[in-house]
Amino acid sequence: MPSLSESVRAKSLLGPKLETPKPHLQKRMPNIKVFSGSSHPDLAQRIVDRLGIDLGKVVTKKFSNLETCVEIGESVRGEDVYIVQSGSGEINDNLMELLIMINACKIASASRVTAVIPCFPYARQDKKDKDFVSVLCASRAPISAKLVANMLSVAGADHIITMDLHASQIQGFFDIPVDNLYAEPAVLKWIKENIAEWRNSIIVSPDAGGAKRVTSIADRLNVEFALIHKERKKANEVASMVLVGDVKDRVAILVDDMADTCGTICHAAEKVMEAGATRVYAILTHGIFSGPAISRINNACFEAVVVTNTIPQEEHMKDCPKVRCIDVSMMFAEAVRRTHNGESVSYLFSNVPY
Repeated sequence: MPSLSESVRAKSLLGPKLETPKPHLQKRMPNIKVFSGSSHPDLAQRIVDRLGIDLGKVVTKKFSNLETCVEIGESVRGEDVYIVQSGSGEINDNLMELLIMINACKIASASRVTAVIPCFPYARQDKKDKDFVSVLCASRAPISAKLVANMLSVAGADHIITMDLHASQIQGFFDIPVDNLYAEPAVLKWIKENIAEWRNSIIVSPDAGGAKRVTSIADRLNVEFALIHKERKKANEVASMVLVGDVKDRVAILVDDMADTCGTICHAAEKVMEAGATRVYAILTHGIFSGPAISRINNACFEAVVVTNTIPQEEHMKDCPKVRCIDVSMMFAEAVRRTHNGESVSYLFSNVPY
């Protein structure tokens, strides 16, 4: 039998090894909060439904002089905050609202603030472009996309999640991480499920700038591609178009990152039909559809004009039966989940999460 002094000594030796770590020493993973701006509440709701959480409480309103006021309705101290706001509708008001929401969360001690901007505003003003202004004024044209990038950074954004930037180089305007998601996986899925003759199709870019985009899709589908060279007199007006490639007796699928007044895409559709295409589809990531866009689509020869819901499309679909919508909320939700958990998002560049 061991003596009392020996048993006490044994317990003192075992004691330090059996101690559990104190709770305050364990690193706390920040919780997640998702807030919606007023530009696209439906997309934000779809994202949180996919994540299995509730949308954060926020009140946005305007004073009588039209200044924007934002009130965050719950604590964000130490939280991982995501703010969903697309560059659509009243773009300037929505951009200002986003900046105020970012700043409100940042000064309320949020751990990290991520701006989820499905359609990046002012993305077309990414360089001093002679196509949109006279040659004499080109040197004095603004690079507004860079200005927006600076504003987001100064407001306090730590990270940006967006989709199909008009020019990938816009990522370089930021000194913070930017995840530029691609609609391509969702587009490929839609083509295979909804165009029976997709193996006899040709992917067409309505301008030379989209050549890289269409070649990527054509390679994934193992079909050929064509492109249209266009010259503009001024912004939103196309002067001439030349088709490069053979579309005769094929289903032409026009692919672009955005369509605003739809002058380019409708002229391109006429061009490929004149060249002998059997049917024409248009697939666009951002369907802005301003001005005469809807009436042009209704009068054009499209079988369908397919867009994603980076911009609200309910009204457009009511006014034009040719407009179809691909839901990309699951891609944003998965990007948010992976970012929050510190996982790679590169899987989303070539796959649609289910």
